[in-house]
Amino acid sequence: MRKGERDLLEVLKFELKFLEDGGYGRSPRTPWRPQYIFEDSLTCMNYDSKENPSPCSECVLIHLVPPELRSAKIPCRHIPLNTSGETLDSLYRYNNQCETEEKVAGWLRATIQRLEEERQTVQREGNKHRSPSGETIKGSPLYRSLHPKCANPACPTAFHWTAGGKFFRFRPDGVSATLKDSVGDSPAGIHGVSHYWLCERCSQVFTLVYDEKYGVVLKVLWPELPVVEVHQELSAA
Repeated sequence: MRKGERDLLEVLKFELKFLEDGGYGRSPRTPWRPQYIFEDSLTCMNYDSKENPSPCSECVLIHLVPPELRSAKIPCRHIPLNTSGETLDSLYRYNNQCETEEKVAGWLRATIQRLEEERQTVQREGNKHRSPSGETIKGSPLYRSLHPKCANPACPTAFHWTAGGKFFRFRPDGVSATLKDSVGDSPAGIHGVSHYWLCERCSQVFTLVYDEKYGVVLKVLWPELPVVEVHQELSAA
């Protein structure tokens, strides 16, 4: 599945269980080589699709890869696993399979714990500031001003091509299309299409949808979190 269809936390939990259950033992299909973490896992969106693979930019794990390395042939090998900067790419060079799996398992547990704590914090803060009016937050078009920025009005992040994030475009009739990360954009007004961009952080929390009453609005990816509460947390960040 593509990144927009999967939840990062659930993918990492599945990956940890797959690793702990010995999923990276020698494969009967390729017994001559060790299994590659992520690449030979059921979590890989190209598992059993080697002949017609989808681009790695569509994988949910791309958010964990440093922006400057997302164009690498196999981006998931460049996810930093610890403060020393070790990655799968470096571990494959200097460690055996057992040592590599131990380090990845430690990273998975720490990352899962961090993501769970972040979500719990956002939810607690949201409950403190719950708005009875259910405020709707309208997205800001990318080219409305001389200084393009994130579509979340509470976010100050300035637009930059190499900063990651997610692009959107909406036509006047409300039909929308989500552009792939780092895909070219064009100024508003061309063919009547309005363009929007959510920065890397906001794209982890929000998506953009068209509402017949309000136009283009932010929608929380986690349904249990009211939009206004996450909006307030981002404003304070």
